[in-house]
Amino acid sequence: MKRSTNDLVIVGGGAAGMFAAAQAVNRGLRVLLLEKNDRLGKKLAITGKGRCNVTNDCAPEEVLKNVPRNPRFLYSAVYGFPPAQTKAFFEAHGCPLKTERGNRVFPVSDRSADVIAALERAMKSPLLERRQETVSGLIAQDGGITGVKTDRGIVSGETVLLCTGGASYPLTGSTGDGFKLAASVGHTIAAPVGSLVPLIGDADCAKMQGLSLRNTEMKLLNAKGKTVFKEFGELLFTHFGLSGPMALSASAHRKTGENYTVSLDLKPALDEAKLDARFLRDFEKYANRSMENALADLYPHSMIPVLLERCGIDPAMKANALTKAQRRALLEQTKRFVIPIAGTRPVEEAIITRGGVDVREIDPKTMQSKLVAGLYFAGEIIDCDAYTGGFNLQIAWSTAFAAVKAIAESKFDNSEENQYNI
Repeated sequence: MKRSTNDLVIVGGGAAGMFAAAQAVNRGLRVLLLEKNDRLGKKLAITGKGRCNVTNDCAPEEVLKNVPRNPRFLYSAVYGFPPAQTKAFFEAHGCPLKTERGNRVFPVSDRSADVIAALERAMKSPLLERRQETVSGLIAQDGGITGVKTDRGIVSGETVLLCTGGASYPLTGSTGDGFKLAASVGHTIAAPVGSLVPLIGDADCAKMQGLSLRNTEMKLLNAKGKTVFKEFGELLFTHFGLSGPMALSASAHRKTGENYTVSLDLKPALDEAKLDARFLRDFEKYANRSMENALADLYPHSMIPVLLERCGIDPAMKANALTKAQRRALLEQTKRFVIPIAGTRPVEEAIITRGGVDVREIDPKTMQSKLVAGLYFAGEIIDCDAYTGGFNLQIAWSTAFAAVKAIAESKFDNSEENQYNI
């Protein structure tokens, strides 16, 4: 192999790869970016339903609280490049941001294309070469990386940063390639499964397909009845079960092979006494209406038949004929609407992947492999995942920053950072 003219070979042109390239050229590194897709940021373009939730406007410790898997590993990276600096980076590169409910940060335009454009601007440099190539293998010798194999030949390089993503949304190129590359040089891979993925429910969910609930409290209960997740927010019923922000976050708390149920409080603002008083007022007001119509002020139309069936109440029964026991059953269903969870949708439908390169084999300060010198990791390929709200992209930015900072410092003495610390 010829001696490499690149200081850094980045494999993968998604969020972590593009950001790493921008950081690297800013620090004076000569970069070769290899991406198998015909364009960069393909998965980034569809995140947040095309709006791209770039980060969460919170302190570093809050980011770590929202990482259920291996948060301690991310301590140095997140504190080294926190959400405030993510915001500064995108603002500095022409992408104005706004903060919405839950401190979620989006581009003002609500267009993920503007996030990608900002990254493209930051990457623009004569120091960067981009190629559409598929990396099929890593070349290591004497404990260090020496290059990569691609569909067009061999690329030499003593420093390689893997930013290949996970196994979710395979049509965007996230097909788990990076896991195979890391495993080929001795890394342990935690089996990838879907995280932030819709939940499979029962037949009642299908009956309410398309119904979106807001201001609902959701609990995820394990087989022993212990609450492992609790949140207040939005939920969507689908033909297969549950989706929406709360369902996706709940999925991150499931353990493979264990049984779970979801319990919904449909009226969390009302305690049982206030809810019962509301029932009595409505049933007096609509005394001569059928139960199906008497509940119209309290519940969405598509949910009423399901509630009545669960309570054993005839939809045609007059409200004034409802018994105390039936009213109690309705109250129970309202405060504890239970849905058995049969599992999750396939990993291909997940927003992110849980699993990846074992963090015990990666230096948390530099993101360098402890097994192969010169091999670094950033983004979803690492076995860390977070809840919805911009936290997973923050992991990508922070780990990419940590890796490039370490690489630059290993290449140059006293490398300088610009005014944006980017």
